[in-house]
Formats: sequence, structure tokens, C-alpha cells
Amino acid sequence: MRAYYDLHLHSCLSPCADDDMTPNNIVNMALLLGYDIIAVTDHNSCQNVPAVVRAGEANGLTVVPGMELCTAEDVHVICLFPTVEAAISFDRFVSERMPRIKNRPEIFGRQTVMDENDAVTGEEDILLLNASAIGLNSVRETARRFGGTAFPAHIDRNAYSVLANLGGIPPEAGFTAAEISLKGNVRALLKQYGDLEKMHLLSNSDSHTLEDMPDRSASVILPEKTSECLISILEGKNGVFPID
Repeated sequence: MRAYYDLHLHSCLSPCADDDMTPNNIVNMALLLGYDIIAVTDHNSCQNVPAVVRAGEANGLTVVPGMELCTAEDVHVICLFPTVEAAISFDRFVSERMPRIKNRPEIFGRQTVMDENDAVTGEEDILLLNASAIGLNSVRETARRFGGTAFPAHIDRNAYSVLANLGGIPPEAGFTAAEISLKGNVRALLKQYGDLEKMHLLSNSDSHTLEDMPDRSASVILPEKTSECLISILEGKNGVFPID
């Protein structure tokens, strides 16, 4: 079946995201826009994953547990997991490798943790915007140890992207997919970086506000709309991500 997706969305846990990006607001906006499957991918944390997944389950929307990891090279990588439990285990792994720098909400924004009813249950004190001590070349294999997968985010941007920071995608990293911005020039990228021909190319929004969330456009052919099935396809096993 064809499933419309957006696998790069930030909740109010990300300090640069709007406070209105609550679990239920994200889920209901995605449904209004016609999405079948989304992922919540906050910066260096999965603490709001349980709430968004439960909100999705209550409303018939598949929510993939995820994180936007900042590597030691200041490259953003999307990490996706089959279950909430796997994501939370990965969250603990990342947390141990983050610099213990306190967040300053008046400068960077709040880092709010919520439940599935949008009630505030806490606030993360450690600034989530910093680079972790996890190297790019180890990210995919590390995610796989937790049952997941990983791919470099917004590779066509001038900041926090693998192409801007490293000049290319290291083959040692073993990525089977890559994300291109919604307005990215796919043909130009393929012409300049031939290795992308061998990868699944995804188009995600990286939305930080409800207004940023676009009408559905990108889709994937899935046998079933589950996190496990999506991850299997991203790992190179059957399926296709058509992209213009």
C-alpha cells in the first residue's frame, strides 16, 4: 500500500521547536494533512516518544519512535526504532555521551516533556542542541544494535549536514538512505553525488512548528504501516521510496 510519510518532526522537547508542538497537536495536524505514518525526532532525546506514539495509537496514526542525533562531527542523523522500548534504550545510550551543559530556556527555549494527554510531566535540564560524542561512522550500526536504522538528515543544507561538514557521505558509515529537504534539487544532488543512486532518498519536513508541517507529498510503498516494516525497507529489504 502507499503510505504518505513525514519522518522528521520535532516536539516541544526540542528547544528550537514551538511549545504548540505537543503530542496531540502533532498527531492531529498530521491526520488533517493526510499522513499515514510519521516519526517524532527530537534533538538528542526520545523522551517525548512514548507520548506521541500513544497519541498516535489513540487516533489511528502510525508514529515511528525516533531521534535526530547530532554526531561528534556536528552532522544531524535521523535514527528510527521499531518500539518505544528500543528508542528509550537508545536515548539512555546517547544521554551518557552528551556534554553536561545546562539548558538556558531564556536563550534556547524550553525542553518540555509531556504525556499523551499533553500534560507537562517534566523539563530536560541538559541542553539538547550540542554535539554528542558519537561518531558519524558508528551511528547506523549503533542504531541497528537497538533494532533500528539511521540516515543522514537534510544532506543538501549548508549547516549540520554530512555534505556540508564532510564533503560527502563516508562509505564506512554504511548508510542505505538519506534525507533531502522538501525543496531540494534531487537531480542536481544525484549528478554531483553519484553514490546517492544506491540509496533510498527520503523527503521530510523537519518541522518545528505546526505551521511548518506541509501538505502530504512524499510516500512509500509498504506491505503494512508499521515501524518494523518501514525500518526493514530503509535497511534495504524490499519496498521503494519514490521521490521526484
